[in-house]
Amino acid sequence: MPPPPATGRQAIAVRDLGLHYGEHEVLRGLSLEIADGEFVCLLGPSGCGKTTLLNAMAGFVFPSAGELEVDGRPVRGPGADRGVVFQEYALFPWFTVEENVQYGPRLAGLRGQALAEIAEHYLQLVGLAQFKGYYPNQLSGGQRQRVAIARALAAKPGILLLDEPFGALDAMTRESLQEELVRIWEAERRTCVFVTHSIGEAVFLAERIVVMRSRPGRIGAVIRNEAPRPRERTSDGYFSMYRRVDEALRQREAEH
Repeated sequence: MPPPPATGRQAIAVRDLGLHYGEHEVLRGLSLEIADGEFVCLLGPSGCGKTTLLNAMAGFVFPSAGELEVDGRPVRGPGADRGVVFQEYALFPWFTVEENVQYGPRLAGLRGQALAEIAEHYLQLVGLAQFKGYYPNQLSGGQRQRVAIARALAAKPGILLLDEPFGALDAMTRESLQEELVRIWEAERRTCVFVTHSIGEAVFLAERIVVMRSRPGRIGAVIRNEAPRPRERTSDGYFSMYRRVDEALRQREAEH
């Protein structure tokens, strides 16, 4: 069954965004609107500014020009309304799996049975409830990334920002976690912005794919993903979208 449609409410608004690091222009003239509950992939090669744009949405870096709003409010810094998952697992090694997942809710004041239940819920969601007493160094890379996703979700952000979270994993684990993420997104219906340099990953995950161009980073194309869900990597619809996105990336190369 396909997920219900997004609400139509605007979750993220980027308007004519520019960003410099010193004299180096990283982003120029980016405009993009992301609806509440939508899954969007930022796609492009290294150096096109996709991670910088995600970091701006997270409030880790600040634009030099233009506007960036989350739920209609200007982004002034990080906030509990946005959860971030990095390529590096970023777990606390001295905490158990359960304690890592409980970290955000505990900071928000949750205690006792409610804290145990929220950890149990999200560890069940990522298939790791039986590992709650383990420490991160006792887990595989794929398991650690599942814990990182559970920890981000447990803080109940409306928006999940993911920076190539599966990039360091082997191909089979990566595909398995892509499938898990789609299942979680369909169940939780959070707004997801996912950075990747893989066409296949973007086509499998996203409702819209934002193809970015380099020097400076800007938006080359925004492509609505017409491959029906559930998506099969060997289907005609999947390959049709793959070719369309690949053509958009190749157009970017031709223009440089």
